[in-house]
Amino acid sequence: MIHVCSLAKMPETVAKTGAERLLSLLAAGTEVVRPASITRENHLHLVMHDIAIAQDGMTMPGEAHVRNLLDFARRWDRAKPLVVHCYAGISRSTASAYIIAAALAPKRDEAELAQTLRALSPSATPNPRLIAVADMLLDRKGRMVEAIEAIGRGADAFEGKPFVLKI
Repeated sequence: MIHVCSLAKMPETVAKTGAERLLSLLAAGTEVVRPASITRENHLHLVMHDIAIAQDGMTMPGEAHVRNLLDFARRWDRAKPLVVHCYAGISRSTASAYIIAAALAPKRDEAELAQTLRALSPSATPNPRLIAVADMLLDRKGRMVEAIEAIGRGADAFEGKPFVLKI
């Protein structure tokens, strides 16, 4: 199972779920303290801003980020949960959970997965750049992009409510 949350809820989520793997998606300079229960090799910290169009002084999510995310996910034995978080638990983390679920369940319908994501998280607004790069790398022929566009922007929120996405 993939547990998705904000940075503020990450320590509590890791402790509550017994997760052994952690994916952090944060902007440069945002501090994250890896819980003691997560070993260094089981924590992937990707540095990027939550943007979809290049902007001066900001790190746009790119192919290297998504390749690292996919490699990390594929090494997960799924014996214990994976926690995925970004700053607010709304955009980079929801995109990453969607990407991981699509990668690990390649026959799962992209639209069904996106609708499931929306039902679990009304505020989910997956980062479109992460989705587009993953769509290309997973050879989904635009279906991931279309599915995320179809669910639209999530409800306004300062912080997403933690949720669980089953693969």
